[in-house]
Amino acid sequence: MKIALVLDDSIDRPDGVQQYVLTLGAFLARAGHTVHYLSSSSSRTDVTVHSLARNVGVTFNGNGLRIPLPTSRARIRALLDAERYDVIHVQTPHSPLFAARVVDEARRLQARSVRIVGTFHILPDSKISEWGTHALGRALRANLRKFDAFCAVSAPAADFARRTFGIDARVIPCPVDVTGFAAAAAASSRRPGADGRLVIAFLGRLVERKGVLELIHALDALTEEERQGIEVRIGGKGPLFGDLEAAIHAAGIDRVAMLGFVAEEDKAAFYADADIAVFPATGGESFGIVLVEAMAAGAGVVLAGANPGYLSVIGDRPEVSVDARDTPAFADALRRLIADASLRSEIHAEQAAHVRQFDVERVGAQVLELYAV
Repeated sequence: MKIALVLDDSIDRPDGVQQYVLTLGAFLARAGHTVHYLSSSSSRTDVTVHSLARNVGVTFNGNGLRIPLPTSRARIRALLDAERYDVIHVQTPHSPLFAARVVDEARRLQARSVRIVGTFHILPDSKISEWGTHALGRALRANLRKFDAFCAVSAPAADFARRTFGIDARVIPCPVDVTGFAAAAAASSRRPGADGRLVIAFLGRLVERKGVLELIHALDALTEEERQGIEVRIGGKGPLFGDLEAAIHAAGIDRVAMLGFVAEEDKAAFYADADIAVFPATGGESFGIVLVEAMAAGAGVVLAGANPGYLSVIGDRPEVSVDARDTPAFADALRRLIADASLRSEIHAEQAAHVRQFDVERVGAQVLELYAV
């Protein structure tokens, strides 16, 4: 098949939707399909990208996003007429000014000879974001009727898609190259617990909803004796950097490494070095790609914030999720994992088996079923 993966933002940004599209696209290409990416501006040359829009920056659902300016319908028509895709796969919620126009023009040119599907990606962390999505759903009502099928990255996201967009979406999780992460992590020089240290690691944007300050507050609630031998590693950049440094200083936590941006090729080793990989997001997560990556890379234990999207990935075992805003409960969760190496080993084995369901080979097969129905 000839497949167009459509997203309103640039394909170059290292965000979750881009990871979804690129991981899925690589799987489809390995399976023998022709894959094009329709996005806004891009400098990539390793994949076939059609840059069809310019973007402006906005903040939505706690994220810094870029949305497209109005895109030329004539330019879209010319591309679609030349390429004649078999499948157009749109990342939703999508813009009326770009992706919706791709859908409109594809239906006009090819009627029902092209299959148009969408993946619903978001789960808001505030009423404002939820209201905004409701309004967008109303604006896209006619456009949504032109799709053949939808999936959503988790059951909570599917429920939200039904409420806001009025669509029924099959749950298909985000694809992650689980095998590739495991292989990359195998090159790491350390294994959790191997040298007497206990590494607690966080990786994510330094913004409020990712919970990095809550992690420091929970560590502050531990005694000096409980923190003995612990090394904290924080990867990521963002506006809370100064607040984070101040919180670390106030807590008197000595062994903290602020690593800044962690490149994609270095993620597996970062996760593999962790005895406890902590992702304490408080909300706004439709899935948990970072959880899957950390489990795939062999982190000792992955501890997640108890938000619906993360819970859809991490499972319901109580030791592996916590409401990060409840500092005593968060500290207790860390205390239990720090103190009990056998518990960490037991959970590690469970998570190593659990993560296989998210491998791109399994998830990609489900997406192909969506294309073929």
